Amino acid sequence: MRTLTIIVSLMCMALSISAAKADRRVAFVVGNGAYKNVAQLPNPPIDAKAMASTLRNVGFEVIEGSNLTRDQMTEKLLDFGRKAQGSDIAVFYYAGHGIAVGGTNYLLPVDADIKSEMDVKLGAAINIDLTLDQTMGDAKVKLVFLDACRDNPFAAKIKSNSATRSVNVGSGLAEMKSGEGTLIAFATGPGQTALDGQEGNNSPFTRALIDNITKPGVEIQQAMTSVRAQVNEETHKGQLPWGHTNLIGAVYLNPPQPGQQVANAAPTAPSSAPTAVATSSSDGVELEYWRSVKETNKPEELNAYLSAYPNGQFKALALARLAAIQNGPSTTTRNLNAGVDPATFTDDATQLTEDQIGLDKGQRRDVQRRLTGLGFDTKVTGVFSDDTRTVLKRWQAARGYPSTGFLNKFQHKALLSEIVASTTTASDDGPRPARRAAPVQSSGGGGGHRGGGDAGAAFMGGVVGGMMGGMFRH
Repeated sequence: MRTLTIIVSLMCMALSISAAKADRRVAFVVGNGAYKNVAQLPNPPIDAKAMASTLRNVGFEVIEGSNLTRDQMTEKLLDFGRKAQGSDIAVFYYAGHGIAVGGTNYLLPVDADIKSEMDVKLGAAINIDLTLDQTMGDAKVKLVFLDACRDNPFAAKIKSNSATRSVNVGSGLAEMKSGEGTLIAFATGPGQTALDGQEGNNSPFTRALIDNITKPGVEIQQAMTSVRAQVNEETHKGQLPWGHTNLIGAVYLNPPQPGQQVANAAPTAPSSAPTAVATSSSDGVELEYWRSVKETNKPEELNAYLSAYPNGQFKALALARLAAIQNGPSTTTRNLNAGVDPATFTDDATQLTEDQIGLDKGQRRDVQRRLTGLGFDTKVTGVFSDDTRTVLKRWQAARGYPSTGFLNKFQHKALLSEIVASTTTASDDGPRPARRAAPVQSSGGGGGHRGGGDAGAAFMGGVVGGMMGGMFRH
């Protein structure tokens, strides 16, 4: 009877979650990189594909495209404009070349061949302001993400063909103002240029968006704060995303669970907004928040937790973790790193380097079991999902390796040697689930702060989080 009650309760929760996500969501996602008349950009199509997948996972209908000509972009925009009419949330994402001429921003199709200001204004490029107004004008919430702040590849031509008049051709994009219910975000500040990232991987800005904007129960403006911090740190303060917002309520791309309290949320939106905030005394949100940052090497993430929960149950652990970061690697972390190939700390891992290892499904399950045995909990499925990629990033950051979410042969070898030194149960390469390693007093990168009470709470949180995560994915 008790089992039946639990099943019924979970079904009710699932129905409530479905209702919360019943708002109509439409997204335009395009990445242009294969330019015909200027230098190509290898990563925008990869960025667009990853962003489209991220948005679909939280209920968006996505109009997606890569390497589009002017006519193809127009066709996609018309489709987006029709579907976005009256939508609850409309998202516009673009990665590729963008230019600013005369204080107006334009997106460049792959067949753009711009020789003068006249070419820009008569249709060779796509006016962003006009496009947003025509396609998203009556959506209740409008979110605009532009990973297009690169050097203007046509600047010299435009200036040389405008010798008789002054033409303002800027670097990056020009500042934009958002209307009511709108958030606009650039990969970097107006007039500045952003990094495209390592070839074959996501740009720093898009990677940060994917990591943060669809976290369960995280309000979009809070998520963008995390995006700025992540990009700033990853680029060693060389790039700081910029934004302008006129949102008038709390907006969630992945709404909080019914009955959960939301930390540091913006004021609750009026009835016309897509998502309302549910509150209760439950500490489940705090637990999940703590689990998401407990192994971080980023002081701003720990400070964000302390700001959200100044008297939280994990306050002491957060302060201890901050102190450990400020004082350098702990003895445990140094011991874990002893004997590790120096290339492990310098060589970036990508999808290509991971493919070169040739991990089969059983070996991927083993990686997931080993991460869980170290306190970096992830589901043992044999598939490296977005959740596993996020956990890999946390493990890499905690060990001081380049944090990409992918593996190379050096990191894979380091993981195997580390877990063997810590526990014998995690070395099982078979497909059967391994028994969870007993909690240890220190595991490097912050995992060592777990006491008995926290371990029990983390275990229960993992069980609940696993069930709820499955519902969100379905």
